[in-house]
Amino acid sequence: MGQFFKFLLASCLGIFIAFFLMLSIGGLVISQIARQADRPKDIKPNTVLHLTFDDPIPEQTNNLELDPFDFKKKKILGLQEMLNTLERAKEDDNIKGIFLEVDGLASGGLATSAVLRDALLEFRKGGKFIIAYSKYYSQGAYYLASSADLLMVNPLGIIDFRGFAAQVPYFKDLLDKVGIDMQVYYAGKFKGASEPYRLNKMSKENRMQIREYLDDIYENFIQDISVSRNLSEERLRQLAADYVGMNPQAAAEAGLADKVAHRSDALEELRSRLGLDEEEKIPMASIEEYNRANPGKKDYGIKNKIAVIYAEGTIVDGDGSPGSIGDDKYAKYIQQIRRDENIKAIVLRVNSPGGSAMASESIWKELNLARADGKQVVVSMGDYAASGGYYISAMADSIFAEPNTLTGSIGVVLAIPDASELLDEKAGIHFDSVKTGPYATGITPLYPLSPGASRILQKRTDDMYETFLARVAEGRKMSRDSVNAIAQGRVWTGEKALEIGLVDRIGGLDQAIASAAAMAELDEYRLTEYPRVKDPIQQLIEQWFGEEDVRAKAVLKSELGEYYPYLRFVQELKDSKGFQARLPVWIPFN
Repeated sequence: MGQFFKFLLASCLGIFIAFFLMLSIGGLVISQIARQADRPKDIKPNTVLHLTFDDPIPEQTNNLELDPFDFKKKKILGLQEMLNTLERAKEDDNIKGIFLEVDGLASGGLATSAVLRDALLEFRKGGKFIIAYSKYYSQGAYYLASSADLLMVNPLGIIDFRGFAAQVPYFKDLLDKVGIDMQVYYAGKFKGASEPYRLNKMSKENRMQIREYLDDIYENFIQDISVSRNLSEERLRQLAADYVGMNPQAAAEAGLADKVAHRSDALEELRSRLGLDEEEKIPMASIEEYNRANPGKKDYGIKNKIAVIYAEGTIVDGDGSPGSIGDDKYAKYIQQIRRDENIKAIVLRVNSPGGSAMASESIWKELNLARADGKQVVVSMGDYAASGGYYISAMADSIFAEPNTLTGSIGVVLAIPDASELLDEKAGIHFDSVKTGPYATGITPLYPLSPGASRILQKRTDDMYETFLARVAEGRKMSRDSVNAIAQGRVWTGEKALEIGLVDRIGGLDQAIASAAAMAELDEYRLTEYPRVKDPIQQLIEQWFGEEDVRAKAVLKSELGEYYPYLRFVQELKDSKGFQARLPVWIPFN
């Protein structure tokens, strides 16, 4: 028997050592692959930047859930770093132009696209060319490509130029069929986040607000393309109404494109502009490769600093994951900033549709404490700064928004499922209880809420709405009634928000940083960024040897493609706890 246990222990020890060695070797292999991929590429004279925008563009570099199956591309540039890289390329004599190939453009907000488009136009002003080619131009892709001096489309391609639409799913009939009653409590007649559970179509208030901000954004879209393509706004609207882009030849004749051609023709055009022979290889570099080769410099000898806090994604309780705003994690960052005497100002870059009301309050409180400690606080809004995203912004000394930013949505919503019919009549599961008081069972999906509990929850919702109004009134120096008149859960574009006093200026992150420096009376300063994003190699190893959920999400994202945000939105609603301050639904503009 003793010999048996000896062999058993030896076998277990061998298995443990083998497993440990496999983990170590696997980690080393992944690390080596990643390091090889991250090695800077030499930028030769006569180089063309090859821009595809295949990946989502986060506000901060790598501040998103990275694909654990992608061992080659380990750095995903944030918007600001991408803009800075394009500015350096504009001044670099080795870079002659840009080849814009946007077949796989990742969907995103129009505010981000507009900022990128402006950067491409600035690049051209430096005397350099941009050639755009695609087999399929989504509207977002075409918006970026309209900055090119030569726009080419495949002979069998499509320019999907047709106007914008917001499509909102409604679940009430489905929920009724399966026996679930969503008990919804909300404050704000425009707070559309509650409507999918209690209605089968848009309310007139929600339809009106979506129509208004969709028209505003579409107007900016048309105006920008009108200037760069030298077509009247009226003509562009008619081309969209006629869906001319479905026929590439007709699109070119109408002026939406310059030439119908194959990719090989686009490459020949590049060779011609670079002065290369037919057989010569075109020197190309992606924007990530160029960034690694020419990363820019930061003067660490400068003492005074401005902290740039990137608040992007859904606002959640706890630490959250990369690409979300966890109140515990962000509270710690702000506390660190408060203790750092060299940080004189904070610029909060917000790109968030909102989320947890409680988490929003926690972040608001920490930012207020930072102001009380003498830190200047300036907000810069991206694609979204709505509901909870506006909650954390309202206390700032100054607020900047892009023209196409979606903001406001000052309102609160709570939805609690009642699954008693599903369980009792359809599944045959019956619950009974013994209680010491009328509310002893708490808030549960097992029973419908009593009239008394419903009154309590509606009162709680109204109280939270009043707190939201008070936070905005205090921060914007407005009366409660003045805020209420423009609140009610209503969504505004950045331009309209400026008119009604919810923001102070139209501008981007650079302008917000300059404003913060002026407020803090800083002649020279350097930037320090939060959150502290982990090294991509470290993230990769943690993903592979961490939770299975990360890899499952990556597979779903790969399979669903442009439809993944819809699934993510539903998952966020499922995982949400307590009262929510968020936009009604994710609305794509591609």
